[in-house]
Amino acid sequence: MMYTRSESAEREPDASARPPLVRELLLIAGLFLVYKLGRQAANGHVEEAFRNAGHVWSFERAAGLPGEGVVQGVLLRSHTLVQLANTYYATVHFPATLAFLVWLYWRRPRHYVWSRRVLAALTGAALALHLLFPLAPPRMLHAAGLVDTGQVYGPSVYGRTPATDSMANQFAAMPSLHFGWALVVAVGLIAATRSRWRLLWLLHPLLTLLVVVGTANHYWLDVIVVTALLAVALAAIRLPGTPVTPHLPWPATVPAQNHASPGHAAPGYATPDYATPAYARSGARR
Repeated sequence: MMYTRSESAEREPDASARPPLVRELLLIAGLFLVYKLGRQAANGHVEEAFRNAGHVWSFERAAGLPGEGVVQGVLLRSHTLVQLANTYYATVHFPATLAFLVWLYWRRPRHYVWSRRVLAALTGAALALHLLFPLAPPRMLHAAGLVDTGQVYGPSVYGRTPATDSMANQFAAMPSLHFGWALVVAVGLIAATRSRWRLLWLLHPLLTLLVVVGTANHYWLDVIVVTALLAVALAAIRLPGTPVTPHLPWPATVPAQNHASPGHAAPGYATPDYATPAYARSGARR
């Protein structure tokens, strides 16, 4: 019973670790603004983006990676399936990440602070790479021979003229923050929960991987690079230590032998009085 109470207490939210709500709202809003401005700042490098796309495509083929069309071919077998993939790409990215942060804030404050730091570090590194390496997605690359499923089947989150699209930078394919954020959500929930089914959270990044590649919005290399960036962020930003759980008043097991000397008995054990008549009689019987 004492173990059950201890486990329940350990799962209670640590209110002392929860940062002020107003400060967090301002911080998240500021990070989102930097995210949007950073992506737009990398806009307009059309020639460089297409040149880099050719390099990425050639590198993937030389490395033996399967063509992105393998995944898209599966989606295109069903009009409903490809529309579901487009809808998932357009609607799940931000709401899922926001819901993840909100749940952690109220239920696992310590994990929230850690996940927010990891997410900010990953996003910052990705924005820097967007500026340094503008990349046209495979749906724009003629050599790839892929369909722009968003424009053909809908819904689409991008305008028809990428060079003048002021709402989103369509040349920020490297790395894929869609997949990166989905992987952060899965890793964060696995670390913050104790269910035996918690590994199923990995289905979210797996499904996101199939969607971003199948809709021709990202290359395999975009996913590989963001995974490497996340691995670095996780290695650099460690989850703070858990609070020390109070020890049970008595040891769970009793040592087989007590090697403490008569004058230095171990805690919880009475030292036999060798001078008592009872001890003498028991010794005489042996």
